[in-house]
Amino acid sequence: MRVAVTGSHGFIGSALVRALESDGHDVVRVGRDVSGQLDAAGLADADAVIHLAGEGVAAKRWTPEQKRRVLESRTVGTSLVATTVAEMSTRPRVLLSASAVGYYGDRGDDILTEESSAGRGFLADVCVQWEAATAPAEQAGIRVAHLRTGIVVGKSGGAVAKTLPLFKLGLGGRIGSGRQYWSWISLTDEIGAIRFLLDHDVAGPVNLTGPEPVTNAAFTKAVGRALHRPTFVPVPKFGPRLLLGREAAEEVVSFSQRAVPTVLAREGYTFQHETVDEAVTAELKSPS
Repeated sequence: MRVAVTGSHGFIGSALVRALESDGHDVVRVGRDVSGQLDAAGLADADAVIHLAGEGVAAKRWTPEQKRRVLESRTVGTSLVATTVAEMSTRPRVLLSASAVGYYGDRGDDILTEESSAGRGFLADVCVQWEAATAPAEQAGIRVAHLRTGIVVGKSGGAVAKTLPLFKLGLGGRIGSGRQYWSWISLTDEIGAIRFLLDHDVAGPVNLTGPEPVTNAAFTKAVGRALHRPTFVPVPKFGPRLLLGREAAEEVVSFSQRAVPTVLAREGYTFQHETVDEAVTAELKSPS
């Protein structure tokens, strides 16, 4: 299968490309043109498109300009991909388009399935518009799945990798009360689920999360156990606020999202890592 991938040099994208190539697929990395926009020409003749490109939500403090970048990097890029594939004479069979569990907003202890409503907040609004931007592809009859990804556990990138130096020094700890739920998924299962969705007739939102979301306190303890380091020192809320600003810190690390992978379970996906301890131990010991 010829598979076009945007965001192919990112944390998830680079691992995905390696996996797809090992599966025997012809992978096309879709980059950007001289204007900085996605090079839509790279989508030509693709049997499937996996769209992962977007500005990192925690890459910088949330100034009005940075929030505009976060939003437009998702909505404008996704709209371009969806419109391009919809207008092709030979269209791809499937578009797997990135989204996030931020769609659900701050929901406390509520168990969130793909049928749960959108929440409130900047990231929830971004996700709603992000997913809506695939409409041209859906209207053209292309199967579209929205990959609502949680916190991806891996040591080569993502939120966990950024905090590893602190954990290794014994300075890792819960954030605030630690009672907020974190929906995690191992990098292995993130890639496995995307590969699974290429070949299964699934459309609409799909939670790419592990089967057992845990609180931030439990997640922190799991990382500590995997690294054989203490996690006694809590991180006060002002720490993330200094780095990200108040709004970003609240939405990125303090919002509670207990999202479960109902669709993946229904379709028969088999998780390699069903618990956070399995995920953290396996991924932090992996060679890459």
